[in-house]
Amino acid sequence: MEDCQEVEILLVEDNPYDAELTIRALRSKGLANKLLTFADGVEALDFLFSSGVYAGRNQVHPKVIFLDLKLPRISGLEVLEKIRADERTKTIPVVILTSSQEESDIVRGYNLGVNSYMVKPVDFDKFFQTVEELGFYWLLLNKVPN
Repeated sequence: MEDCQEVEILLVEDNPYDAELTIRALRSKGLANKLLTFADGVEALDFLFSSGVYAGRNQVHPKVIFLDLKLPRISGLEVLEKIRADERTKTIPVVILTSSQEESDIVRGYNLGVNSYMVKPVDFDKFFQTVEELGFYWLLLNKVPN
């Protein structure tokens, strides 16, 4: 995506296969037009907080963040913690989309303020359907403060 000023979905996913499946599922419902993907938490935080290579970027925030937990450099839970700790980003809906079914990850995610915790289905069709439904709900049905 060329214009990073109009991001609706921020996908933070280090697995290229899962990222591609997610994008394809969202695209199938016409929901991927304003999507930006990052492969690690540091890059995503730089974007959100207009730092690093994104210094000076107008801080227009996404409607939703789909966040994996197992990320290089900084974990998804650490990303979530930084998002929730900052007044500028604390109301952005964050959906953890991960393969982790660890109870400790689920509990910590909710304690840090995640809006939803979804375990990635292993089955292709179920994964596709899950992402379509997530995109539909968080982009079209959910209401957030301006």
